[in-house]
Amino acid sequence: MFRPKELFIGLRYTRAKRRNGFVSFIALVSMLGIALGVAALIVVLSVMNGFGKELRERTLGMTAHATVTGQDGKLTDWQSIQIKVAKHPNVIDSAPFTQNEAMLSNRNRVSGAIIRGVVPELEKGVSEIGDKIVSGRLTDLKPGRFGIILGRELANAMGVFEGEKITVITPQANVTPVGVMPRLRRFTVVGVFEAGMHQFDRSMAIIHMQDAQKLFSIGDRVEGVRLKLDDMFSAYEVTHELEKNLGEDYWVRDWTKMHSNLFKALKTEKVVMFIILLLIVAVAAFNIISTLVMTVNDKQADIAILRTIGMTPTSLMWVFIVQGVVIGLVGTMLGVALGVPVALNVNEIVGFVEGLMNTKFLPADVYYITELKSDLHLSDVLTYTGSAFGLSVLATIYPAYRAAKIQPADALRYE
Repeated sequence: MFRPKELFIGLRYTRAKRRNGFVSFIALVSMLGIALGVAALIVVLSVMNGFGKELRERTLGMTAHATVTGQDGKLTDWQSIQIKVAKHPNVIDSAPFTQNEAMLSNRNRVSGAIIRGVVPELEKGVSEIGDKIVSGRLTDLKPGRFGIILGRELANAMGVFEGEKITVITPQANVTPVGVMPRLRRFTVVGVFEAGMHQFDRSMAIIHMQDAQKLFSIGDRVEGVRLKLDDMFSAYEVTHELEKNLGEDYWVRDWTKMHSNLFKALKTEKVVMFIILLLIVAVAAFNIISTLVMTVNDKQADIAILRTIGMTPTSLMWVFIVQGVVIGLVGTMLGVALGVPVALNVNEIVGFVEGLMNTKFLPADVYYITELKSDLHLSDVLTYTGSAFGLSVLATIYPAYRAAKIQPADALRYE
């Protein structure tokens, strides 16, 4: 049973100046190793959290928290769907959309594109596309005027600017007296948007819903209704409730399913990085084993005396466990004290280093995310510190067990 005397002796051993200075040096290295390992865990994984959050926000800014479509991929009664989903307490807003593949042509330049049809007045409630437009406005899309808003990279690839014409060629065809001819339409570029995501900026174009229905000959139908929820992380539960309310004729998908590969990859990468960085702490924990083994050898005479005055092997184990725990605890706290401020100010620190070195670590012409943003979670800090401290405690077991097995007669034989 653990008692105050074991704590007192263990703390005294920790504070004492050992005859062997190398043991003290190894203990200090162990403490610093744990501190650096914990700090690295907090900083790196907080930056990964920030990267994932930024990527999620940019993706959901162009898509939706959830979508409702028909079983055949089309909806004819989307107004009634809007009325039904609006009754759900977690649904903030909704808007219809269409999405089809087409070919864009301008002089000798040709590129594939995803043509999304929207209702500008309703689209503002479910996406941030209006805030992403760098030239023109979303409300410039007027029915019947055949205006189009292109992603910045797509506009650059096609060599067009606001006010110029571009041809949209659809997969559908018209039968004419001279044969089957592709259906095409001239559109006027009324704006350019920049989402900060290559998949949108390079391949997406926005047109008015009525123009899309005419272009692709789908009548009054739409592909689906996009939903915005009050909490994106409740999307899974909300979609299941909506599926029950709407019936089997409709298919409801949330953002975790539509972009599952991307976010699963980010989650997997975070787990792998956690394991890799935890190995730094594991190395420091091995140093704790070395420290305590050398301490046990250095204190054999003390151990023998303690045994002869009645201390049990279990109590001796606790003496050396206290030593290892103190090293692990101090190292972990130092790591938290170093890692949390760095994680909270990583963008400013990187900016300062960039200024000193006169360079840019994430240039805008190469990377879409040009700033290191951190997202520090208390639960993550507790997990990292708990893991590091747990390894430190485990590292004390073998040396403490070895100390408990020392026989007084053997220890004092050569004293």
